[in-house]
Amino acid sequence: QLQLVESGGGSVQSGGTLRLSCGLTPGYDLKYYVIGWFRQAPGKEREGVTYIIASDGRTWYADSVKGRFSISKDDAKNSAYLQMNDLKPEDTGTYYCAADIVGSRYSGTYNLNANGMDYWGKGTLVTVSA
Repeated sequence: QLQLVESGGGSVQSGGTLRLSCGLTPGYDLKYYVIGWFRQAPGKEREGVTYIIASDGRTWYADSVKGRFSISKDDAKNSAYLQMNDLKPEDTGTYYCAADIVGSRYSGTYNLNANGMDYWGKGTLVTVSA
């Protein structure tokens, strides 16, 4: 079964940067999945931050992170990444990588929804201090 392993969380000051990684289990091809990043702050609901459709590289970002976060992938490493710049205290939370099986020729409009994801990582904590 596919497993997702996140890494890269940590504690930074406001304005700092972090890069999160999401690795797929060897033998599972990234191109069949949408990889999404979600986050959950203490006492709040999980929210979708960004996604990438691995087969064609299309991306989407929540308004709260647009211009500061960037999602990317490395097919050779079977991994996706979340580059987070200009971090703010409100970015604090546990960040989860998730995968949705869509096939290698997905062409429709994709709507990121936690209930629609097939696989989840265990999460990595990001703490941004003022």
